[in-house]
Amino acid sequence: MDLLLENARVVNVLSHEIVETDVAIAGSWIVGLGDYEATETLDVGGAFVAPGLIDAHVHVESAMVPPSEFGRAVVPMGTTTVVTDPHEIANVHGVDGIDFMLESAKDGVLSMFVMASSCVPATAMETNGATLEGDELAKLLHNPWVLGLAEVMNFPGVVSGEPGVLAKLEAFKDLVVDGHAPGLTGRELNAYVAAGVESDHECTTVEEAREKLRLGLTILIREATNARNLAALLPLITPETRHRICLCTDDRTPAHLLDEGHIDDMVRTTIAAGVDPITAIRLATYNPAQYFRLWDRGTVTPGKRADLIVYEELAAPRPHLVLRGGRLVAREGRILEGVSQATAGKLPHSIHVDWPALDFSIRAAGTSARVIGAIPDQLVTEHLIERVKIEGGFAVADGSRDSLKMAVIERHHASGAMGLGFIRGIGLQRGALASSVAHDHHNIVVIGADDPSMETAARRIAELGGGLVVSNGEQVLAEVPLPLAGLMSDQPVETVRQALDHAIAEAHELGATLDDPFMAMSFMALEVIPSLKLTDQGLVDVDKFEIVPLWV
Repeated sequence: MDLLLENARVVNVLSHEIVETDVAIAGSWIVGLGDYEATETLDVGGAFVAPGLIDAHVHVESAMVPPSEFGRAVVPMGTTTVVTDPHEIANVHGVDGIDFMLESAKDGVLSMFVMASSCVPATAMETNGATLEGDELAKLLHNPWVLGLAEVMNFPGVVSGEPGVLAKLEAFKDLVVDGHAPGLTGRELNAYVAAGVESDHECTTVEEAREKLRLGLTILIREATNARNLAALLPLITPETRHRICLCTDDRTPAHLLDEGHIDDMVRTTIAAGVDPITAIRLATYNPAQYFRLWDRGTVTPGKRADLIVYEELAAPRPHLVLRGGRLVAREGRILEGVSQATAGKLPHSIHVDWPALDFSIRAAGTSARVIGAIPDQLVTEHLIERVKIEGGFAVADGSRDSLKMAVIERHHASGAMGLGFIRGIGLQRGALASSVAHDHHNIVVIGADDPSMETAARRIAELGGGLVVSNGEQVLAEVPLPLAGLMSDQPVETVRQALDHAIAEAHELGATLDDPFMAMSFMALEVIPSLKLTDQGLVDVDKFEIVPLWV
């Protein structure tokens, strides 16, 4: 053996017990448990040895850094494998974007598997930078790092039998197919499952999750920065259901990652809520490994990869040591010196706007309008009908009533397309916020209390090549440059976090009430999550799945 972990207490997620034994490793693999001789020994002094954690569904781009830097952040937290849907960058750069993500993870400290992005674009009610049809996605079928088809967000298309959507499901029928069906129930849910979808990560209540579990879906419980569903779904975890549940982070900002953690944070929260530690660890190891057919990991047993975590205690487990492929790579929350890491590549400029064509003014065509109602810590929104402020024949923002103007500017083809509307729940009293992170098309989304501030923020986004901006009038108060596809930085995650903290603080100074208004606004343009959203094509009634007029 190359390495022997002596005096270990192995967390066996199969037999649901703690076993006092040694762990023998040769190369990247666990060879056996018990009495072995090895070239090197590591006495863990009775510490617990558990499998490396697996994030069952994550968009790496939401951490605002490429996979190389993302791995440096999360591996010391015990995450050794992630299953990512790169549809954020695919919506900007297509297959080239997916290739960029794979290359950026190559030879890195983190195992990153990809689900082929199924919804590029998410629907026909948006403009994005690329289109991935079934034939293009099929080219990814034989890539060993591609596990299946990513979240099928166009659930109305599946239910109604839309040929293009069904063709993608057919192409990937022999691999894993992830779902995305918020609020879907009854006969429509039956149809969705019958089409071949195997999981869902959008559940917000136990009742919703139990119906989906009952129909055969694996439930991926999510705890993201702006969609915190873990507490509500904890009662779903029972001895009878624990084998059909995984944990995932979906979207976490740099501050959320660095302050609270990654999948390890979800494991600790689950244990603190009363779930026994072995079950909590199983939800983030063996279960996702089985669901994604990653047969070579997820347990501390012979023949599996030696992706291991050493914990000193299990009541609130924090990684003391992390091994990946039999090699010690992190200690006490830090990557060890000398551990090789991947490097990010280059991408072409991705901000192309027809500025002379843009006009933020909204001519009044009535007194009452459809208004997006943002809900704290949720991706779903309200579909409100409210009177808006009219001045000189134009509808304007009214910060005193939290009635703000919102714009989504097409930024991929300089088409001049722009959707305009109103939003409540952000809280700005003055100024504007803008971002080139707008799920999933990633056009420029702007929310503001006045038009000049909105234009200042939007133009600065273009100058940066993408990013987040806070403005007031003609003054830029804070910015987070994201030159990689307008989604990610080329700086360390700690640097990104500092810039983002400053931007959020300036947004709060302008009156923003949400903890992270940028994360919230990035989902206000996602037209596959109910109830009312805005794209560059206009307001979308997600329940009816159609573009609707602003004025009522």
